[in-house]
Order: sequence, then structure tokens, then C-alpha cells
Amino acid sequence: MKSFAFVVGALLATSVSGSGQRVHAQSPSIRVLSSNGVKAVVEELKSDVERTIGRSLSIEFSTASSIARNIRDGESFDVAILTPALIEDLIAQNKVVGESRVDLARTGVGVGARPDSGTRDVSTPAALKGTLLAADSVAFTADGQSRRTIDAAFAELEITQIMQSKTILLGPGEAPHAVAAGEAELALTLVSEILPQPGLELVGPLPGELQHYVSFAAGRGVSTRDARGADALLKYLAGPEVAAVLAKHGMEPIGR
Repeated sequence: MKSFAFVVGALLATSVSGSGQRVHAQSPSIRVLSSNGVKAVVEELKSDVERTIGRSLSIEFSTASSIARNIRDGESFDVAILTPALIEDLIAQNKVVGESRVDLARTGVGVGARPDSGTRDVSTPAALKGTLLAADSVAFTADGQSRRTIDAAFAELEITQIMQSKTILLGPGEAPHAVAAGEAELALTLVSEILPQPGLELVGPLPGELQHYVSFAAGRGVSTRDARGADALLKYLAGPEVAAVLAKHGMEPIGR
């Protein structure tokens, strides 16, 4: 769970003084701990966020559950982007400010494959079952938010035992890359993690009968030293201007 993508920036921010003249000041960096489920969205928005709020962002990505564990163990942060249940749990533990919580987006679980690997159908439970049984290998994250949905789908399709010999359990964000690199035939993960991966295409989301959406929420850390900057970031992420970026990455806004 330590294979984080760590992005550290030092931005010379531009602000506007009360007289309307632009002044330059070195702004503190906002430390963001974010689920891989929104990684592509956050990375695409990063530059515009920094320009808008006058702060640089230092971002770590991993699974929501591992980030929550680290926060419970005392890791410092300014803003966390996790599932609503984990944010609520951290609010109860006085790690996240309850009044700061904002609901961001949701995405479903999908199937990814290399574009040159043939035609597949996952539009119905029967079609998905046939596609999974025909695959030599299926990769997904051992500790990801999509795991519960995948396990439930296998159980509903009555293929749990058969899939055990085909399953490749990987670390955070690694399943799409493994399929693109030819190390596995199919990836089962959040649609928002499949679409950004070069060399991978979305075969389709799980059929409605088997689909469970994973939602994401964010909140400000109780111990942040920059509450104003953290709140500005949360306001931006919850604003209507991010809807197009969310849609591009297979997500839809919630709580707007």
C-alpha cells in the first residue's frame, strides 16, 4: 500500500490585493490524501485548482481504505478524498471536520481490455459470465473499493471458485496497467481507473443487476494549518465547473 504517486509542487501564487492590483506571494502547499478512484480527475484539475485558490497541491494517491488507516494512525493532511463511509468514520474519530464534508462524485465498476484483444460483451449478467469464463486471467485490486462489488458479482454468477484460478490480485491502481502491459487479460476496477490508462479500453460497466456505485466525498483535516486554503479546495471540487472533467473520466457529480 506504499506505492503512492507523490506529487509535490511549490507554486509562486498570484493574488489580488484590496486595491485590485496583483501581488505575488509564496503560498503554503495543501497536502491532499486521495483515493485512486479520483486520481485522473484530481490530476487533470490540479493546475487550474492551484491557479484558482492560490495554493500548490501536494497529493498522495492510494486505496481509500489504506489512506484511512494511515490517518487513524496519525498521518497529517489538509484534505482527504475518500468514500463517504470512511469520511464519516474519520469525522467520528475527530480526524476530519464534520462541517467541511462535501460529496463529490460516483463511478461504477467496469471491465477493461486491450483494444486489440477481440470483441467482448458484458452488457448482461449472462454475457459477463461468458466473458469472464473465457478469459485466461482477470486482474483487480486486492484492497480496492471495487473489490466488494467484484466478489458479489462472482457470487451472483456462481463462478467464485472458478475465478480463483484466474484472479491476479494487485496493489493500488495496478490492474489497468497490468492488462495494458499484457500481464493479464481483463481488468475489473472502477471505470474512472480504466479510462485514463493508455493501451486499455473500457469494454463496459457491469450490468445494472450487478453494479454498485462507489461514491467519493472530501473533508478538511482537524489539524490542518491552512483551513482557508483547504476550504477553498473543497469549494472548488464541489463546484459545477468540474462536471465536464468528471464525465470525461466516467464519473458523475453528486450532492450538487
